[in-house]
Amino acid sequence: MKKIQILGTGCPKCKQLAACAEQAAKGLGIAYEIEKVTQINDIMKFGVMVTPALVVDGQVKVSGKVPSVEEIKNMI
Repeated sequence: MKKIQILGTGCPKCKQLAACAEQAAKGLGIAYEIEKVTQINDIMKFGVMVTPALVVDGQVKVSGKVPSVEEIKNMI
């Protein structure tokens, strides 16, 4: 199962990234779990300074922007 984490404080872009990540995972037909990480201290543990950020299986894939659903599919 893929662990997908959305790092962000709940801003509109964070919500958009969460929706795109879910759509990408569903499109790939894989088993996944989405977790939203909203606490600044927890976000900083990933070394991320700009949100939103996408983390797949503990690896930061992108931060500071919302990639397209197709781009996220490639990251997963």
